[in-house]
Amino acid sequence: MRLFVALDFPETILDGIRDLTAKLRPLSRSTRWVRPEGMHVTLKFIGEVADEKLDSIIAALGTVNSSTPVEMRFRGVGFFPNERRPRVFWCGIEATPNLAELAKEIDGALVPLGIAAEKREFVPHLTLARIESSGGLEKLLGAARELGSLDLGGTRQKEFHLYQSVLGKSGAEYAKLRSFAFVKGAA
Repeated sequence: MRLFVALDFPETILDGIRDLTAKLRPLSRSTRWVRPEGMHVTLKFIGEVADEKLDSIIAALGTVNSSTPVEMRFRGVGFFPNERRPRVFWCGIEATPNLAELAKEIDGALVPLGIAAEKREFVPHLTLARIESSGGLEKLLGAARELGSLDLGGTRQKEFHLYQSVLGKSGAEYAKLRSFAFVKGAA
């Protein structure tokens, strides 16, 4: 099974993303847009694991905690790796420092199970689209520059989720397998 760990966010932010992508979609035909319903803030991509490992993964994730909830604000847009060679169009996430700490703790809890540690720095973002070619991107690049100060709202999260990703003909479908309250004993 193919697994990942993520935070969810409220429908109000998804509505803002739907409005944004509806406006931007016609600007570039070389762009494959992500369905807003499938968006989440990925903390750890686990990848393919044997079904027998699921209980161990759940137990390891149950040990992860933080003293405070994670606060996130969805603000600004940009491109990875950059505007000159855009491959991904993203919405930025400004967050409390414990978001990166939470991702690191999740990573560390899974290493003893043979799940490789992340090599790249954690950069919180939402992938809005994947860019398949640079042809016809001028309008999207211009619109992104104008949206630099875009603010889609904020959220406060106290739990993360283990998801299974099932690849199908129409893309990936996500099933939430388990939720984990990471702020222990807090109201």
